Amino acid sequence: MKKGVDNMCPVFNESSQSNAPLTDRIFDLLQDSIIKGDIPAGSKISEPELAKTYGVSRGTLREALSRLEERHLVVRSPNHGVRVVSLSYEELIETYQIREVLGGLGSRLAARNMTDEEIAGLRALLYEHEKSIEEDQGLSYYQKEGEFDFHYLVLRGSRNKKLLDILDGGLYQLIRMYRYQVSTTSSRPSHALKEHHRIVDAIEERDEELADYLMCRHIRTARISVEERHRNMKAENDNNG
Repeated sequence: MKKGVDNMCPVFNESSQSNAPLTDRIFDLLQDSIIKGDIPAGSKISEPELAKTYGVSRGTLREALSRLEERHLVVRSPNHGVRVVSLSYEELIETYQIREVLGGLGSRLAARNMTDEEIAGLRALLYEHEKSIEEDQGLSYYQKEGEFDFHYLVLRGSRNKKLLDILDGGLYQLIRMYRYQVSTTSSRPSHALKEHHRIVDAIEERDEELADYLMCRHIRTARISVEERHRNMKAENDNNG
């Protein structure tokens, strides 16, 4: 996991001053590094190396890794230690298929249940995202977790706790990781932002059927992008072979 360590600044010590607990800060840093691919999928995580890099105890690091395991971003096995999750192509497509159905339902319910103030906040968030994409010259569309993530806010606005629990319990983080890493290698960022605006239009108009349809189509388009990328890579490998 040398690449991931080199890309992260040594940062913390047990007595460093911050409003957030030390474990939370380590957890947030590791999670962002995995989502962005700074720590590559499938790479082994060395607990002694990370603890030394961050200047924290092994106990603090283990607690952060346990939380990452709960979010399905790392896997732990007796023979191989801790590794960053690596989904197969088939698993990734299955994840998108589940997300398509649940995301559509979430948007339908959001059109029914979100307040006008929440919808205005959703629109304001997209304008912030637009600035971020422009600053990155359209190369990526990275959304921070929770309050800064469009899909999370729509799901929260659905007022359906079971739906939010299903996605936030594991699918949400896996989707964030692959959504970001695919967006940096395609033209999806600007297209995705336009699709987000259309979804908000439907929610604002309280058109449940349209909100459902647009979200399903939005996620389906992302899935098709993944499928096309996979086919192109396979064709290139076949030609080189």
